[in-house]
Amino acid sequence: MRNILLVIKREYMVRVKKKSFLIMTILAPVLFVGGYALVIWMAISSVDSKLVQVVDESGLFTNEFKDSESLKFSFVNSSIDSAKAHFTDSHANALVYIPKNVINSPKSVRIYAPKNVSMELKSDIEKVIEKQIENIKLSEAGITHKILEDSRVNVSSETISLSEEGEKTSSSGAATIIGGICAFLIYMSVFIYGTQVMRGVTEEKTSRIVEVIISSVKPYQLMMGKIIGVALVGLTQFVLWIFLTVSLTSAASAVLSSKMPKDSQQIQQEMGKMQKGMPASNMPGAGVDNPVAEVLGAVNSLNIPLIISCFLFYYLGGYLFYSALFGAVGAAVDNDADTQQFMLPITLPIIFSFIFAQLVLRDPDGNLAFWTSMIPFTSPIIMMVRIPFGVPAWQIALSMTLLVLGFMGTIWLASRIYRVGILMYGKKVTYKELAKWIFYKV
Repeated sequence: MRNILLVIKREYMVRVKKKSFLIMTILAPVLFVGGYALVIWMAISSVDSKLVQVVDESGLFTNEFKDSESLKFSFVNSSIDSAKAHFTDSHANALVYIPKNVINSPKSVRIYAPKNVSMELKSDIEKVIEKQIENIKLSEAGITHKILEDSRVNVSSETISLSEEGEKTSSSGAATIIGGICAFLIYMSVFIYGTQVMRGVTEEKTSRIVEVIISSVKPYQLMMGKIIGVALVGLTQFVLWIFLTVSLTSAASAVLSSKMPKDSQQIQQEMGKMQKGMPASNMPGAGVDNPVAEVLGAVNSLNIPLIISCFLFYYLGGYLFYSALFGAVGAAVDNDADTQQFMLPITLPIIFSFIFAQLVLRDPDGNLAFWTSMIPFTSPIIMMVRIPFGVPAWQIALSMTLLVLGFMGTIWLASRIYRVGILMYGKKVTYKELAKWIFYKV
């Protein structure tokens, strides 16, 4: 046990002190938060209105088009040919031609521009014309806006879980998002840190350092120490990522709020005043239009302690299960180029797990969800998708038990390959050769 702890300490300290670890630990949250902050900043500060000239031969739109934040309309009292001739000197972004028969032939509308217009501008212009045509047709049919608005109904249902403890509010959206995030984190960690174990073993074998280490440490102890050490590095990086991301997100939110346009802030203040003087049941979008409250309520509806504890278990269990196999591959080859033939059987179950996860999100209690959450090759990802939706305790216990047994099996299998392959040089290894190594007596 002492030797394993020494190897763990060595693996952990060597990787944590690397510049690449420090750079990625700091850079990843900065890029993640910075990317989203940049998009929001551009959406707030770069509202560029487009000038659109309109030639309306129908006479139905002249007094109806209203300027918006993104579109400014300018009507031209001339023929379309004259408007096109003077369009270049007008510095307008687009010229819209509305023919006389536009009501019966909406597709006859034409948009002229110096070059291809963006899809957003084209869509905005079309929506304005479509809305006006709809209003005209509704008016002709004797239908007012009030009747139309009263006929529109938005159904927003509340999901409630029935259990032995009684009724409890649930959230399908929150369960889907949390399950997807947990599955993705495990998927990425298995690839990133499992590969680190494989490359670490290959580097030590290639540089012959392992010949010195193996004189005082058993191959099994060396492999276990390396696997656990890298696992601790991964946990350290995840904790730092979470802390930095939360801190940077809070700071970015404060900065973006201060830079929000004054008119937007005034609107929010007025809405706040109006809501304070109204009963909760009569508030516009009560319980729906407050995204922060909705998110917090959705998260609180989940069993967070269970999700966190299961995530830690399946994160470690999935990593240990696969990293043992990655370590065995690293010991069996002499360089990174030779790892490709042995990587495919290991990576395929991980990739298929992530693909199955998309299907399991649609039916968390189906047969596919059950069996893939029991098989150790797929259970770390699939079970984390299911847990936010609610999984019987016996299924979680059975899945965990099978994963532990699977980990013990892969450790045994990997150690048999590791003890032979770690000192094997200059030989092209095949699957048949690996099978022989498992039964070698050393």
